[in-house]
Amino acid sequence: MPDWLRLIRAEYLEIPGLHLTKPEVERLWGLDSMTSEALLSALLDIKFLKRTRQGAYVRADLG
Repeated sequence: MPDWLRLIRAEYLEIPGLHLTKPEVERLWGLDSMTSEALLSALLDIKFLKRTRQGAYVRADLG
């Protein structure tokens, strides 16, 4: 899972305005629901991402 965390963080750092819903994350990286939930939760816990009212995940430091 650490490799996935690094990959997702790298994508969000490379594309600062990136905003993805959970289903989009799953499609983009070919993840199952349980794995994407764990990864997104981990990125929320460390305050790298935040969730918008519309359900998208965005970088916490940008929005």
